[in-house]
Amino acid sequence: MHNIKTSKPEVLWNLKCKLGEGTLWVKEHSSIYFVDIKKKRICILNIKNKRKKIIKVNKEIGFLAHVKNNIFILGLQGELRIVNIKSKKIIKSIKIEKNIKLNRINDGKTDPSGRLWFGTMDNLERNIEKGSLYCLDKNLALKKVDTNYMITNGPAFINSENFYHTDSRKKTIYKIKVNKKLKIISKKIFKKFTKLMGSPDGMTLDNKKNLWICHFNGACISVFNKNAKKIYKINLPAKNITNCIFGGINNSELFVTSATKSMSIEEMKKYKYSGALFKIKTNIRGISQKKYNLDNG
Repeated sequence: MHNIKTSKPEVLWNLKCKLGEGTLWVKEHSSIYFVDIKKKRICILNIKNKRKKIIKVNKEIGFLAHVKNNIFILGLQGELRIVNIKSKKIIKSIKIEKNIKLNRINDGKTDPSGRLWFGTMDNLERNIEKGSLYCLDKNLALKKVDTNYMITNGPAFINSENFYHTDSRKKTIYKIKVNKKLKIISKKIFKKFTKLMGSPDGMTLDNKKNLWICHFNGACISVFNKNAKKIYKINLPAKNITNCIFGGINNSELFVTSATKSMSIEEMKKYKYSGALFKIKTNIRGISQKKYNLDNG
């Protein structure tokens, strides 16, 4: 038995994101951070004082990861940028895929040892396998770990060697194992979505190692156990569910982003909170997101 209990999804911020993504809980700021890729925005909501803040960036942004204080690493189109988001001071810029002009960085997360993993994709979303999965270590050394993705999403880390990663266009979630040198030693299909389920998008793990998966074009989050058995489902009043992370009180609240991208007027009427940020209370604890471990950071 799973024994998962959840509250009705609460709309925290109905800001109509075109492509909300990249949820990040920063405990010491009591804040949930997320992005709107297409509107080039970082959005911040302090859940203690309810203060909202939007920071504009100059490129499409797929995710942000926390380094320390106000220093974050941003996954931008063609660039990783380490920046103080308060002072706007750029500390370091790392160019990504200079030769693939139409690619952009999509989803990214830190693993339990503080390395940063992120994927790229064709920004025109053509059916071409131009996307790759990368890992950035604490010395800013970049390694390409996997290739031939259409739309990269995830990753979600069981530990530093084992993780889930998704190709949303192929509707497939992979379970991947790497060795100490980041070479893939095993890559298996964990779950393939049917057309009716929509596409697997962002995902996160709870402390029982269950995988919580957002359904783009599926209006829900599904929870799968380690044997790929669906054990729970949460329906949301938004069509395109994009990303989720645990945070808040005892790391037991699930924050969820969504998107209005490609929706018709009729669909917007049916799913009127599409593009909103949601909060779902649970009786489960999530895995905490590590800071990006930057040497001399």
